[in-house]
Amino acid sequence: MTLRQMFTGYWVSQSIYAVAKLGVADLLRDGPQDVEQLARTLRVDQGALYRMMRALASHGLFAEDHDHRFRLTPLGGLLQTDVPGSMRAMAIWNGELPYRAWGSVMHTMETGQPALKHALGMRLFDYLSQHPESRRVFDEAMTGLSMQVSQAVVSAYDFSGVRRIVDVGGGEGTLVASILAAHDQMEGILFDLPPAVENARKQIERAGLASRCEVAGGDFFEQVPAGADCYILASVIHDWDDEHSLRILKQCRRSMDHGKRLLLVECVIPDSSEPLFSKLLDLQMLVVTGGRERTETQFRDLLNAAEFRVSRVIQTTAPECVIEGVAI
Repeated sequence: MTLRQMFTGYWVSQSIYAVAKLGVADLLRDGPQDVEQLARTLRVDQGALYRMMRALASHGLFAEDHDHRFRLTPLGGLLQTDVPGSMRAMAIWNGELPYRAWGSVMHTMETGQPALKHALGMRLFDYLSQHPESRRVFDEAMTGLSMQVSQAVVSAYDFSGVRRIVDVGGGEGTLVASILAAHDQMEGILFDLPPAVENARKQIERAGLASRCEVAGGDFFEQVPAGADCYILASVIHDWDDEHSLRILKQCRRSMDHGKRLLLVECVIPDSSEPLFSKLLDLQMLVVTGGRERTETQFRDLLNAAEFRVSRVIQTTAPECVIEGVAI
């Protein structure tokens, strides 16, 4: 039975995708509703919706009473659209392109190459640049995740002495905005591809940080802004294999003076046999992007090759660590 539950895990994940895509949690925001009303509002089959919500209630996302009325639980509340740390977009994201990639997982096993590239005919980020709706879902998913990780990073890492920070590949700016909000004497630069930074500029303005945070578009394989005290890459390096990761890190090093800091915010796979999230995330990177999660030794080797010395690894309250490197 344990094995049966393990290999049917995608039944749960795709059920979560379906209710997230439909926006069920948003409809339950103000209180319980019966499944007949929900189905009518959503224009879906009542029986199918009930059976799916009944199953997800058994996993703690909803609670059901005797009249087939459902209410949100704290866990299911994270599937609402506009709550802090919303994971609705992440549920939708994982149920679409990554799910297609896992359907071609044997391509990865046979070739070592990402299955998503095989399924789509192109790499993930090339696909996103050509499909605005998929890009929007991806960006929203990363923003929701970044809100959780940002709080953990700000709490765990001492930014004393940093006057200017560059968030490389910073997406919509959640991390750099959190850091600047906590350090009112610091200035920042958000750097990412031009389509990403257009939304970031609006977020920085809404946060009241436009006077302290520059938003710059570009390609981190070609160049990154120079002259900062600290560079941070959050969940960037894990998207890439060692060759591409090294190119990114070397561009950062070229823009940095001796002794300046580089921070990687990444999961670190420990040397243990425990069933940890980081090991499954490593498979997601393998199948979807061709990237990987790494051990501490692998991070040290990668950073050394880019002329950085790892000075410490700090565990946060999230699965991610802060890996601090110093330019040598």
